[in-house]
Amino acid sequence: MLTIPSVLTPTKTKIVKIQGDINADNAAEIGQHLSDMISAPENSSVMVDMSQIVALDSAGLMILVSTLTLAQHLNKRFGLFGVSPSVRIIFELTQLDRVFEISQGQPFPELGWVAA
Repeated sequence: MLTIPSVLTPTKTKIVKIQGDINADNAAEIGQHLSDMISAPENSSVMVDMSQIVALDSAGLMILVSTLTLAQHLNKRFGLFGVSPSVRIIFELTQLDRVFEISQGQPFPELGWVAA
C-alpha cells in the first residue's frame, strides 16, 4: 500500500507530497488518493508537491488530469508546485502547463502554507 504524506493548512488546503515516479505501476493508487483528498469536504483545495517526482508517464499525467477535472466539477482548487524541469517539459509538450495551476517557487503562500 502506498503512503502519501499530506498536511492540512489553516485555509483548508491539503498539501500532498508524492515521491518517485508517477507511472502505470502506481497511477491508479495515487489517483485514488488524490480523488479522496479532493472529494473530502474538509479540503477546499489540494496542492501537490512535485519536487520529488523523478518521472511522469502518460498514465501519471492522466490521473493528474482526472483529478483536475474532478476538482473543477466540485468547484475546488487543484494545483502543482515544485515541478522539476524534466517533468515540466512533459506539461509544456502536452500544453497542459496552460491548464494546470503550477507554482514555480513557494507553494501558493496565499493559501497559508510555506515549505519548511
